[in-house]
Amino acid sequence: MTRKARSSTKEKEIGAPERPNPATTSISAENAGITRLEVQHLATITRLSLELGAGFCAFTGETGAGKSIIVDALGLLLGSRANTDLIRTGEDDLLVTGFWGSGANESTASRRVSHAGRGNARIDGEVVSVRELQEWAASRLTIHWQHSAVSLLSPANQRTLLDRQVADAAKAYAGAYGAWREATARLEGLRSSERERARQLDLLTYQMGEISEVAPQLGEEEPLSAELGRLANLDTIAQSAAGGLELLSDGDLNAIGMISEAVRALNAGAKFDETTAQLQTELREALDAVQAVVSELRGISEGSAPDPAELARVEARISALNKLRGKYGPTLEDVLEFQARIDGELGELQRDEADAGTLQDEVEALLAKLQTEGQKLDTARKKAAGPLEGQLLAVVRELGMPHARMEFQLLPQESPAAFGLSDVRILFTANPGESLAPLADTASGGELSRVMLAISTVLGAETPSVVFDEVDAGIGGSAALAVAAQLSRLAQERQVLVVTHLAQIAAKADHHYKVEKQVEGGRTVSRVRLLEPQERLEEIARMLSGNTSEAALQHARELLEG
Repeated sequence: MTRKARSSTKEKEIGAPERPNPATTSISAENAGITRLEVQHLATITRLSLELGAGFCAFTGETGAGKSIIVDALGLLLGSRANTDLIRTGEDDLLVTGFWGSGANESTASRRVSHAGRGNARIDGEVVSVRELQEWAASRLTIHWQHSAVSLLSPANQRTLLDRQVADAAKAYAGAYGAWREATARLEGLRSSERERARQLDLLTYQMGEISEVAPQLGEEEPLSAELGRLANLDTIAQSAAGGLELLSDGDLNAIGMISEAVRALNAGAKFDETTAQLQTELREALDAVQAVVSELRGISEGSAPDPAELARVEARISALNKLRGKYGPTLEDVLEFQARIDGELGELQRDEADAGTLQDEVEALLAKLQTEGQKLDTARKKAAGPLEGQLLAVVRELGMPHARMEFQLLPQESPAAFGLSDVRILFTANPGESLAPLADTASGGELSRVMLAISTVLGAETPSVVFDEVDAGIGGSAALAVAAQLSRLAQERQVLVVTHLAQIAAKADHHYKVEKQVEGGRTVSRVRLLEPQERLEEIARMLSGNTSEAALQHARELLEG
């Protein structure tokens, strides 16, 4: 897509600083983090233009200030459900626009949501479907919010985590599964359509036999029609020939006699005049020609009577051709094309008949190969599970769950599935003395968010930007410091955006943004701004102690310096 001009929305938040340390301009927009977010009429936001820096960006604010509005805005770019309740009261629609990269490498994505249902999505100014926007943004942005962390509960996503470690074995199994399913489907199709195939074979064989028996030849119809006309009118032809003979030779006064007399009349003049002699010669030639015609006409007039058998043969041939044209035409050329087509279909059906006898052996051989590849995949999964469990647990335990245990469990399937002979399920517990149970049954929302953080840290985030909402739910103290350290570590490789209420996490950020609510004209308005150093110190102090006393400021200073 060609890059279009930026959205016309350029008004910055009052007092917002210039863009903080944007992502390196030499990398493509696809690999860069989000550099700018523009929002109009979303919840309590009237108009927002926010420059985002690379690395670790933290968003803080008082309870109820609307910190998660930023996450909601980014969620719309990721194709999340367009709830019209998000539209600011009194407005017709909302608009979110994100910018990636800069300069010639800049790309944009936007989403408009309307009360009237006329919302749209755009990529670089071009209108696209929401699904296309979702696919485009999903390669650039990942959001881990408490309700989206539920995605970790799906067996498919749990399985994918482990299979990222055994990609070669998973790919080999997928290839074997595809070949087996293709052959199986073909065999099932042959078996289920056996009766229909037999009926079709009978029909096509009959049609081919009917056409082959006549053996039509392209271009034979016109000569046959002429021959039929001749045979049907032999009496008329003989009578007309006799009439010609009467005038040319048989009548008392006829053409041959008169031409002969004219030749003789020119004898005297031809002796003395070359022109007369030449004309006499031409008359003799004309006489010869008339005599030749008379000879042929006599043969026609004295010819045999009409042959009923020959007439019947021609009529039968024309009737057979007409029958074929009526069934397979309308032209003889169409009949011959139909014959060629059903000849190919007959060949395919006959091959299917033969295949049905041999395909069963092929299916069994492919199933045996599939079982072998499935066993290899299970072995590879078991081998990779232990080290991965250890890596994840080391991080999870640092994140405020010191007694956590985790295990990748393989569940054998009754029949081969697209993902393997076994499915994968994560068993987990965060509490001492508790038995391992499926992650879906035992982890709270905050625990899920921290498990997602551990996964992003250990396996690496798959997109240039990663957003965490409420990753710090239910933790504090040393666990908060550990979460902050993990986020900071992840931010060395990716742009990390975190909505947090913990000072320990906000203090680790490279860029600190504050979400504030104000009342303007009797209505609540949310604003987001990048904090200057002194403002950041005061915000950290507020988060620590609820005030900006000297003790709180000193504590905040130590946290920032630490």
